[in-house]
Amino acid sequence: MQIPVLIEPVAGKGYRARGGEPLPLVVEAPTREEALAKFKEQLQARLRNGAEIVSLDLTPPKHPWMEFAGMFKDNPLLQQWKQDMADYR
Repeated sequence: MQIPVLIEPVAGKGYRARGGEPLPLVVEAPTREEALAKFKEQLQARLRNGAEIVSLDLTPPKHPWMEFAGMFKDNPLLQQWKQDMADYR
C-alpha cells in the first residue's frame, strides 16, 4: 500500500514529514530520509497497537423511481401516444 506523505524543508531544523487525515502524523528530522524513516516508524507503531488502514467501497443509494424507468419501452401504445403528443403540439 502507498500513502501520500508531504516532505518539506524546515528552516534551521532539517525536514518535516507530514501525513494527512486519517494519518495526522508529523515528524521532524535533520535529513529527508530520517524524516521519512521516523514517519514510517510512527505509522507502524500505530498499526502494531491495533490501528488499521482499510478501504471502504460505497455504492450510492438507488433512486426510488428507478424501478419504473423503461417500463413502457415495449408497450405498443407508447409509439401511438408519442405520435399523438407530437400532433397535438
